[in-house]
Amino acid sequence: MLQLGDGLTLFSAIFIVVLLGTRRALWSTVLTVSVYLFLVVFRFPQVPTSRSRLVLRPGSRVSASGVSAVAHRGGGHDAPENTIAAIRAASENGATGVELDLEFTADGVPILMHDETVDRTTNGSGPVSKLLFSELRKLDPAAKHRLCDRFRGEKVPTLQEAVEECIKHQLIIYFDVKGHPDEAAAALKELFRKYPVLYNTSIVCSFEPKVIYRMRQADPDVVTALTHRPWSLSRFVDGKPKFSSAWKHHWMQVLDVLLDWAHHHLLWNLCGVSAFLVQKNIISQDYVQYWADRGLEVVAWTVNTAVEKEYYQQLLKINYITDSLIEDCEPHY
Repeated sequence: MLQLGDGLTLFSAIFIVVLLGTRRALWSTVLTVSVYLFLVVFRFPQVPTSRSRLVLRPGSRVSASGVSAVAHRGGGHDAPENTIAAIRAASENGATGVELDLEFTADGVPILMHDETVDRTTNGSGPVSKLLFSELRKLDPAAKHRLCDRFRGEKVPTLQEAVEECIKHQLIIYFDVKGHPDEAAAALKELFRKYPVLYNTSIVCSFEPKVIYRMRQADPDVVTALTHRPWSLSRFVDGKPKFSSAWKHHWMQVLDVLLDWAHHHLLWNLCGVSAFLVQKNIISQDYVQYWADRGLEVVAWTVNTAVEKEYYQQLLKINYITDSLIEDCEPHY
């Protein structure tokens, strides 16, 4: 497989801009053929459905309709997020699997942490990338949790410690990789080598296509998924514009449209993913069918109310990621 450099999303955006900007049939044809050849040369095939279904449709710990409930960050409402305690609580509460976030310390140790800083989830302060693992280990990831008294003494776990705990409890793992494509691919490749059971019990997910492409380059047998939230470039999660400048806001809206097109028509095929993890608000029966026609499963996030869970379990029959397995709660974005 040939190496593909940076700029997968940029390539998509340039192609769309040029294609929409040209009226000549000849140039439209040339561009279309170029993209087709690009995909033929550089794309990764999907992992065989027989294997991806072991991860996305496991035979145990699922609802009566065959749907998996995946604990978001281990179930951040029920226990301190991204901790061993959260993994254990998710298992006890009947989760099919857990979604875990990968970060790296200053000395290159892969650990569980959602944010780029430790401020929100621990009693410490500062960027994760500036802290040594020995320093991070002294922090309390339960300090700001609503059930902090119950979980005193918890530590920020290494990626390997979390994986071993998940294997012990027979949980499916959704590895959420926010960045560090080369480091993450290398760390995960080593884990899959050490624990081959992960090939049938885990999936690597990311908002960044480059991360998934690097993972497929490192090990094409790993099940992967793209994660997507519409309007993520121009708006915050609460819907407010990120930029005060009208020009910047409208430009980012254009890029959001291009990025959405690229995810739905190009990047999924290029990376050869097996699933599409999508913010719940845009999911419908037609949307699920759109991806089913392309051989992909849809996974919804973050689903936290009883009504929502019933909707995804009984009507759409798709997996969902939730902050709590036991009660309604506000979502963690």
